[in-house]
Amino acid sequence: MFFILSKVVGFLIQPLCMVALLVGAGLIALAFGWRKLAGTGIALGFAILFLSSWTTLGSLMLRPLEERFQRPEAAPEAISGVIVLGGGFEGAVNAARGGYEIGSAGDRFVAAAVLARDYPDIPIVITGGSGDLLLHGEPDADTSERMLTALGVDRQRLVLENRSRNTYENAQFTRELLQPDSSQSWLLVTSAFHMPRSMALFRKAGFEVVPWPVDYRTTGEESLAIFQDNAIDSLHNTTLAIREWVGLVAYRLTGRIDSILPAPD
Repeated sequence: MFFILSKVVGFLIQPLCMVALLVGAGLIALAFGWRKLAGTGIALGFAILFLSSWTTLGSLMLRPLEERFQRPEAAPEAISGVIVLGGGFEGAVNAARGGYEIGSAGDRFVAAAVLARDYPDIPIVITGGSGDLLLHGEPDADTSERMLTALGVDRQRLVLENRSRNTYENAQFTRELLQPDSSQSWLLVTSAFHMPRSMALFRKAGFEVVPWPVDYRTTGEESLAIFQDNAIDSLHNTTLAIREWVGLVAYRLTGRIDSILPAPD
């Protein structure tokens, strides 16, 4: 139930969806002669569109998430393994074509290949099934097997968890699969904006990991401004930021994490 509800809410809170709902409500209100209400709804819709697409609002919302957990200045000399969270492949395309098409978070798997080279004797754990509610997508763990072996990673090193549909399940299923103990040190690879929620969920699952953020979307130097990036990228950043902040709040309210914005140790 939580999975389905999260997908529905995630769809509704997208800026474009909010714009469509507000403008649609405004047009309905106009048809009934409620001009003031109609004007308010349409104006709010266009205000959301402008702020989301032509300002740095999305980057400013992402920045505190990306800067919360810093990557270690130097990679640890000895680690037990690398855990990579799914979400970086075009699941529906790969299911249809059998390739390994990378999406906007594909840096996670580039980092996996680099770490596999730098640490040639450790397991590389990929956790990620299909998180699509309506589309049929190939689990990222399955796609990653083709990609990483094509890049020269020994198949025997890959540990694949392809059942999880969200980050909560990533943490739970990976903990069950690996059964780690306190003497082990595992790197956790995911997008920088996604790291706070991921760290909180792995901690809640009793799995202490070392953050290894990748896939940064901000420079860390943004200020409030207009027309600083193309509208599509700005809109995407705003959508990501809203979804991630709402996700943190929802996970805290449902007891899945202990803090809305977890802090480093």
